[in-house]
Amino acid sequence: MSSGSYFPDAEVDELSPQLQKLFGKASEQLGFVPNVFTAYAHRPERFSAWFNHFRLVTEPSETLSGADREMIAVVASGINRCTYCLVSHGQALRHELHDEANADRITFNWRHADLSDRQRAICVFVEKLTSTPATVERSDVDALEAAGLGPDDIWDVVELTAMYNFTNRISSALGIVPNAEYHSLDRGPAAG
Repeated sequence: MSSGSYFPDAEVDELSPQLQKLFGKASEQLGFVPNVFTAYAHRPERFSAWFNHFRLVTEPSETLSGADREMIAVVASGINRCTYCLVSHGQALRHELHDEANADRITFNWRHADLSDRQRAICVFVEKLTSTPATVERSDVDALEAAGLGPDDIWDVVELTAMYNFTNRISSALGIVPNAEYHSLDRGPAAG
């Protein structure tokens, strides 16, 4: 399947051995190669730089979990209406939470989700930084601190939000569509 990109997809056999290995690992773990990989690898050196940064900022820590990080992805992506990232990170959030209903509520409208005060503070901040970045003030950082986030956590929230805003714009502007497989991953059996 084509990534849907307005530019030619990368030919996997023409990529560097490192990127071929990455594509193989993704296929092994997910059962497919994400369309963002084949589309973005049209510019392999830029894809590599993006992916290395992506891998750094999405790595869970003791104080900012994988679910927290995926929540940031879907909140920013929802505001930006990025179909690719909403679908792919919505799936990742379902996987991290092991609660598909709450993951879907976070993805569609975090205000309707079962969130802790800490998670709500993160969502409020992500929404403001995504929608009106020039209005972010010290008081917004203070609200995160009051919710229990430390300096490194806050830095990660900022950097993740920026990463997803960047990636949303790349995915949307290039016309990348989500792989069909994302829609059924980490979902229970259909209700009968």
